[in-house]
Amino acid sequence: MTTDAPLDARAALEEAARRWTSLWSAPVDWELFERLHRDDFEDCASGGRPPTKSGFASGLELLVRAFPDLRTEVDEMVVDVERARVAVRWTARGTNLGCYLGVGPTGRETRITGIEIIELAAGRIARRWGEWDISDHLRG
Repeated sequence: MTTDAPLDARAALEEAARRWTSLWSAPVDWELFERLHRDDFEDCASGGRPPTKSGFASGLELLVRAFPDLRTEVDEMVVDVERARVAVRWTARGTNLGCYLGVGPTGRETRITGIEIIELAAGRIARRWGEWDISDHLRG
């Protein structure tokens, strides 16, 4: 006898990761942000921001303010159902119309890539680890 539970769990994790990554497209759906993140969310790669839900939100707000037409796409996903973790490789593109990380506005399209790992608990994102390559922007 087979069960659909692992497939359902995998699909739920994939959907949460896709919805989460969609937040990095302007404008940000802040209601979705609230629904996806646990109140005790921990950003394990906060880049100097507070490692909290509000700290992550402030970083996201700065990003979309600097790139108001930002669009992010999922390139690849790896799902670990047993640990409720998803690794996401993504690419974002947007026009730099504001200062970001001390550079800009440049007025040119910028490509940002990254890899994120998110961990879910009770269907919501509890932790995040991530590495971004924003060297295209830093060249000015």
